[in-house]
Amino acid sequence: MSWRPLVGRQPRILLMNFKNKKMTEEIMYDYLIVGAGLAGAAFARTMTDNGRHCLVIDRRSHIGGNVYSEVVEGIEVHKYGPHIFHTDNEEVWNFVNRFSSFNHFVYSPMANYKGELYNLPFNMNTFYALWGCTAPEDARKKIASQKQKYGIKEPENLEEQALMLVGKDIYEKLVKGYTEKQWGRPCRELPSYIIRRLPVRFTFDNNYFNHPYQGIPTEGYTKMIEKMLDGIEVRLKHDYLKERAEYEKAVSKIIYTGAIDEYFDYCFGELEYRSLYFETEVLDIENYQGTAGVNYTDRKTPYTRIIEHKHFQFGKDNAEKTVITREYPAAWKRGDEPYYPVNNKKNVMLYEQYRRESLKNPKVIFAGRMGTYQYYDMDQVIASVLKLAEAEMGNKE
Repeated sequence: MSWRPLVGRQPRILLMNFKNKKMTEEIMYDYLIVGAGLAGAAFARTMTDNGRHCLVIDRRSHIGGNVYSEVVEGIEVHKYGPHIFHTDNEEVWNFVNRFSSFNHFVYSPMANYKGELYNLPFNMNTFYALWGCTAPEDARKKIASQKQKYGIKEPENLEEQALMLVGKDIYEKLVKGYTEKQWGRPCRELPSYIIRRLPVRFTFDNNYFNHPYQGIPTEGYTKMIEKMLDGIEVRLKHDYLKERAEYEKAVSKIIYTGAIDEYFDYCFGELEYRSLYFETEVLDIENYQGTAGVNYTDRKTPYTRIIEHKHFQFGKDNAEKTVITREYPAAWKRGDEPYYPVNNKKNVMLYEQYRRESLKNPKVIFAGRMGTYQYYDMDQVIASVLKLAEAEMGNKE
């Protein structure tokens, strides 16, 4: 099913018919936005509100990119993994609230280590379960004594970095197995920078994020993106890379939110990513695990976490069924969805080659996670494209 929310103001003329290779006017849109996810939708909305004509295309069959959600058995399901909106950026918070109200959901996941349950992030509830500590000073001393035992000053890998930060117990039960599954290799073979810090709180606070603004769109992310794209022409199942020459003739400028190395046909080599795959089940019970997210931190369990979607909306959707998703990390290969850039030294240098190459064509601007090879939270994605839009409007004045 194609999504086409074009209402109100029409674009100057229709997009050319690529099958006939005919074009009735050289320039038809101010911007072509490749990708109908959060980055593309936010940019298109901002530029449209400022009088620019935008066309959004996506090779998927739905809008929303990886924040896409769909209703299953009356429950809003996060199809590509859980997305909890959180930010301390008031401008971004005001922007998203134009398109949805947000509930007061606060992410408070649990960790399951071989059947033992611990609160995340590491806080006094965690330390009580680990060591029986009831006072912050006792927990501080316990961690300090474990850190001192190793005496690591300049960690050479992720394992040494973690031991230096939190000591043996937290590392072995709550960091090691989960991290090795996520990255597909032993912690001793991973660079230390991946965990430059680990959040440790000496309060009884299970709020995973520190940001003042948090929540889930009350009607789901897809509805939020739908409203963001209201009045903007969107064409799905359109693969820009297969028709790039024709598209470049049809627009003034292109915002590309796909993978930058794919755009250049991997001419300098492949950037590395980690991927994910999901197993989703509908269960004939009201409540499976009692919380939205449980991380499985032992190495033997093949998945990293189980998400129970109804808890994002406080379980109000269906009293007889629930939907759970097991999330499995995977090595990435061409054709897979890239989720996490592997920002080690080799890949940062390779990305820089692609970035320099991109500057040769000022008509194309790369944005979003994949376009800039950065791991962004949702609020960071929006902040970056709002800044880009501001720069573009300045250039047009």
